[in-house]
Amino acid sequence: MIEAAPLAIVRTVAALREQVSAWRRQGFTVGFVPTMGALHEGHLSLLREAARRADRVVASIFVNPTQFAAHEDLGSYPRQEARDVELLSSVGCHLLYAPTAAEMYPDGFVTGVSVGGPAVGLESEFRPHFFAGVAVVVAKLLNQVQGDVAVFGEKDYQQLMVVRRMARDLDIPTQIVGAPTERDGHGLALSSRNAYLDAAELDVARRLNGVLAEVGARATAGGPLAELERRAAEDLLSAGFASVDYVAVRGADDLAPFASGIVDAPARILAAAWLGKTRLIDNMAVAAPS
Repeated sequence: MIEAAPLAIVRTVAALREQVSAWRRQGFTVGFVPTMGALHEGHLSLLREAARRADRVVASIFVNPTQFAAHEDLGSYPRQEARDVELLSSVGCHLLYAPTAAEMYPDGFVTGVSVGGPAVGLESEFRPHFFAGVAVVVAKLLNQVQGDVAVFGEKDYQQLMVVRRMARDLDIPTQIVGAPTERDGHGLALSSRNAYLDAAELDVARRLNGVLAEVGARATAGGPLAELERRAAEDLLSAGFASVDYVAVRGADDLAPFASGIVDAPARILAAAWLGKTRLIDNMAVAAPS
């Protein structure tokens, strides 16, 4: 359990490391949850998981400009630090790290992180800039905090796989933990971008998880994946989604396609679809056939 404590806020790497070093001297372990703010119950569940694994918990709030393309919602992404501080305090988070863009990317910053493997395909086909931006900011945050464990949500499953691979490949000692997706009472995955949806769009959005669950069940039963993925996209369009970027069943460990065309190992079904100007993503585990 996270113990109740006033929330301290730091905005520089130096201040962050000073506090973490003080905890280390006291023998405390450190958990870390990176966020872009606009917090909801999904984020709070990650903080609770970090607290189960560490003595002190750091959350970060940073809307990372390098993972947004020029046409995306960097300028309109919801920002509500005062409310976020209240929510972090309510679950006993010990420290908020809220750096500025200048702190994260000072004048002269030129270094990037190139990622492959699980970063190839799916999101990268539609947002080719995305994982390079995620990789550099997460690498910096993990290095700045130097926590024992960092918790990421399975809602962004491909991102979780990319971060795990990056941390392993770059010998970053922080343990990367995935936490289950939090959903509303209708099964919709919680997301800060859900705030963009009106009532009618919410009704449509809540069909997404049902379509994925149905496809997953048919895939476990041995259904041909190409046909199941095609039908799922059609079902989402029929439900009211404006367009579908992808529906894909991939290997759970590496997101590789199944060469056999059917599920023959633990899998994940992933999807991205549009409602108006809002892009929703979701995924679910798919059991291997018994």
